[in-house]
Amino acid sequence: FKPLPPMSDIYIRQPAFPLVWFYLGGGGVPCSLPRAEMALPDSPCDLPNGETAFPAVVELNVGGQVYVTRHRTLVAVPDSLLWDMFSRKKPKDLPKDSKGRFFLDRDGFLFRYILDYMRDLKLILPDYFPERCRLQREAEYFQLRELVGQLSAKEGKAGERWRSDQEEGDRDADKPSPATLSLPLASSASPSSDGTQARRSGYITVGYRGSYTIGRDCQADAKFRRVARITVCGKTSLAKEVFGENLNESRDPDRPPERYTSRYYLKFNFLEQAFDLLAEAGFHMLACSSTGTCAYASDQGEDKIWTSYTEYVFSRE
Repeated sequence: FKPLPPMSDIYIRQPAFPLVWFYLGGGGVPCSLPRAEMALPDSPCDLPNGETAFPAVVELNVGGQVYVTRHRTLVAVPDSLLWDMFSRKKPKDLPKDSKGRFFLDRDGFLFRYILDYMRDLKLILPDYFPERCRLQREAEYFQLRELVGQLSAKEGKAGERWRSDQEEGDRDADKPSPATLSLPLASSASPSSDGTQARRSGYITVGYRGSYTIGRDCQADAKFRRVARITVCGKTSLAKEVFGENLNESRDPDRPPERYTSRYYLKFNFLEQAFDLLAEAGFHMLACSSTGTCAYASDQGEDKIWTSYTEYVFSRE
């Protein structure tokens, strides 16, 4: 080694063997550290003291639904997909949305059951849960073998219970009740006088928030109503009967048939189409309520934007 200049502050020399030598100016006393302690980590597992490159609290965007959970929850199940993503990979290697949240292109509403299972490794589902098959598919995607096994077992028990209830109901249907025997034969028919099956009565409320732009002095060049989303409120069974596949149940997927909900919305944005479906199901409009506000579209222009929220109440006797 060459002698140090008298006014130097620090020099670093790296010999062939795996040590790094430090020469501090003025003292001339060398010290050495192992090369491994001076190297930067190449992966989250190489950080000192068992630390990870991920934050302690992780934000996820799963199919548009935002979840916030601890990092240790995501790596609670070894060899699962989430464990592999958040323990073996770097944050920069994972896809993110525009706000920097880690993105997963899966069912965002069913992911809450996946996350609940990973918190305490227990499967707890509502009493009425029609999405069991879809949840099992999500568990298979996330490679949660224990959860897949529990869902398969519960699905088998549910199927056996349904078949036994169906058989018991068929046997009971073959036996006339005492009340039926005491009635005249003509009054035992359930269909209505016109030959159609009697439908349940009830109420459905349809709401929407719309906006439209009107030019100067309310003259031409008007941009007509723009409907963002049509909401449906009422009994779950009635809403499904009227709108069928056009009903989006993702915001309230496990609601029992006889319970009420205000979280459904339609998959289309045409208000008249909703009215047609209600009319075909025998509903009639009872009342309508609306509120509106007005504001200028911009500081320079004179176009006005009207925004309104409207609800229609329908009834079937």
